[in-house]
Amino acid sequence: MSALSARGLEKRYGSTTALAGVDVDVAEGELVGLLGPNGAGKSTLVKIACGLVRPTRGQAEVCGAKAGSLASRRKLGYLAELFRFPGWYSADELIALHQRLSGSSGGEAERSELLELVGLAEARDRRVEAMSKGMQQRLGIAQALVGAPPLLLLDEPTSALDPVGRRTVRLLLEELRRRGTSVLLNSHLLSEIELVCDRVVILLRGKVVAEGSPAELSRARGIEIETDEGTRVFEGTREDVPRLVAELVAAGRRVYGVQVLTSTLEDTYLEAVGEETS
Repeated sequence: MSALSARGLEKRYGSTTALAGVDVDVAEGELVGLLGPNGAGKSTLVKIACGLVRPTRGQAEVCGAKAGSLASRRKLGYLAELFRFPGWYSADELIALHQRLSGSSGGEAERSELLELVGLAEARDRRVEAMSKGMQQRLGIAQALVGAPPLLLLDEPTSALDPVGRRTVRLLLEELRRRGTSVLLNSHLLSEIELVCDRVVILLRGKVVAEGSPAELSRARGIEIETDEGTRVFEGTREDVPRLVAELVAAGRRVYGVQVLTSTLEDTYLEAVGEETS
């Protein structure tokens, strides 16, 4: 059973189409990155999965339960992009609040485990207003994990973080995947998506325009070979390397280096979205 399954999702706001027939799956323990420019439909998809928005057509399920139902909400954790927590709450008090809201019976043991997981064990009594942006971001992930939901929906979790903060969140996501938690990550940061995600889905104008693992979305760009005559780029893929080298050697050339050129996720993304801006 998929942690998240969306089929034929459409969403219209009056004359504006946010989603135009989207199919997306997030498997158990899989970390899927959602990419696309502003207005592509990423946040709408996440909100439908949460039950905050109803689709115009199509359906979404969370662990087999209809998105928006009580059963589905018990199976997911959510961190919005523009979240706000009461500044006068301590980290421990905030997690306790969300335990009450979600009906979790984990108590102090769960709070301690979650704060340890996100690296805030030493700051459990610190008030939110005294925390850095990165600490608040990690606290937000901790509250989304109350009750150990099998699916985590994160909307721009590394926005406004410095490189150290992004690395901390990335390591946390890798730990969640190791524990078997499924994650749908909506982000503009291609480098983060490429580093941590098992699979990437690119949306444009409400449609899926590319999908696959970062490696699958990278395409061959030729073979760069350095010889005693200089460096040239030949057409071909990795499989053509032995033949090309043998031909050059047979022609009397000395080969000093070979590099298979591939596109990056950024290249694929820019090709997929064209002139759209984020």
